[in-house]
Amino acid sequence: QKKKKTRNTFIQYDLKKAEQFSLVDAMQYIRAFEVGRSPTSSKYEMHVKLRTLKNGPVVRNRLRLPHPVKTDLRICVICPPDSKAATEARAAGATLVGEDEIFAQIKEGVIEFDRCLCHMDSLQKMNKAQLGRILGPRGLMPNAKTGTVVKDIGGTVRNMVGGSEYRERMGVIRMAIGQLGFTPEEMQRNIKAFMDTLKKDLAQLSDRISKDIHEVVLSSTNSPGFSLNGEFRGANSIPTQDLS
Repeated sequence: QKKKKTRNTFIQYDLKKAEQFSLVDAMQYIRAFEVGRSPTSSKYEMHVKLRTLKNGPVVRNRLRLPHPVKTDLRICVICPPDSKAATEARAAGATLVGEDEIFAQIKEGVIEFDRCLCHMDSLQKMNKAQLGRILGPRGLMPNAKTGTVVKDIGGTVRNMVGGSEYRERMGVIRMAIGQLGFTPEEMQRNIKAFMDTLKKDLAQLSDRISKDIHEVVLSSTNSPGFSLNGEFRGANSIPTQDLS
């Protein structure tokens, strides 16, 4: 009996057979599924399906959208508490700033932040505190490779407060792209910024690694996904101000 060959790529469906929607139409249907919800509690989500190898390198990055979605991030900054960097961090919106008192809190298991940054000057002190086994599994350990050990604390915190992260999992990149109350024009600007950044990420991969965008799907917290056809509005779409 012939052994079945295992697939090294993800299954892709033929989009010619799928029903696709313009952005305005997809938003109209999604709003119908979200009737009665607060326009700030539900989010629009973007799912970008890639043609890619299963065991290839994954795409990951962060960007600041023209209209930020998550503005409630709690950011911890490890830096000398009386330094210029500490002042910049507080001014930019960091919730926790310091060194020893933060290390003590983390060791006690009190982690009241969503992101952690470390200033270059505090790197040795942080490494001596051995926080890796607590913060590492949570994905919070500052690391030069992921851009969380930095010199410019103020700029990085500002980008994070209004920034969004994305990473590829199982050949799909998912990201919150807008709040339910956003207008189609705001959504269009966010989607364009995200797609432009993603295309740059794909272009920077080496020539031997091929990744292409196969399908873009828009959904929300409580709605199914609608495959987008790349158009802003169709011939029979409702006026955009009706969705504002």
